[in-house]
Amino acid sequence: MPIDWIHAGATVLASFLASLVECVEALTVVLAVGVTRGWRSALAGCATGLLVLLLLVTLLGPVLARVPLHGFQLVVGALLLLFGMRWLRKAVLRAAGVLALHDEDAIYRREMQALGGQAGAHAGLDKLAFALTFKSTVLEGIEVVFIVLAIGAGRADLLGPASLGALAALLVVAALGVVLHRPLARVPENLLKFAVGVLLCAFGTFWAGEGMGYVWPGADWAIPGLVGAFLAVSALGVPWCRRLASAGAKGSAR
Repeated sequence: MPIDWIHAGATVLASFLASLVECVEALTVVLAVGVTRGWRSALAGCATGLLVLLLLVTLLGPVLARVPLHGFQLVVGALLLLFGMRWLRKAVLRAAGVLALHDEDAIYRREMQALGGQAGAHAGLDKLAFALTFKSTVLEGIEVVFIVLAIGAGRADLLGPASLGALAALLVVAALGVVLHRPLARVPENLLKFAVGVLLCAFGTFWAGEGMGYVWPGADWAIPGLVGAFLAVSALGVPWCRRLASAGAKGSAR
């Protein structure tokens, strides 16, 4: 089956951006634990978490590929749409100043303080360091797995591109983590979440429509149109939320 580059390109991009956000958050915890408790146990927990996630994808991927797509696209589309709306809502509220921006440096400092600021390596396996990095890797990775499987479930040939995007994000963040040896605080995470939310909402709407039997105008070319529509509505929502927050603040001050 030839690759549909309209779907494949958007799939790789959505998977890469979503995975990039989650990998940066996981890296922050790994770095904080590694500095305070020792790198051996921190990296062991992270590696074990990655193996668990790889096993999860290996088991669930072939199962989803065997499920008939009739009706299943509706379920996948609805879940993907809800997931994307959650990201997009937070991104819009943060851009409007209603919610505080996500600060990886602040999270890094909090993790350091929570671990007691203990520097240096520990003899043997540090169970606390292992558990913290394992939990962080798995929890952040579960969201990546869900996105990869949900996007790839729309069509049988999309699981590969979705997995490729997630793998690329993992390698990029891992390489930057090794080079910079600090949280990637300069990554514009809210902008990434904004973009990811738009892409996931567009994919979710497209799959849900196909699951309900709707024939999209232009077929696959409807996806860029959906992306543009969600982007425009979200961009308009930022100043609207800012005005509502400002009006609420003035009303409470009276």
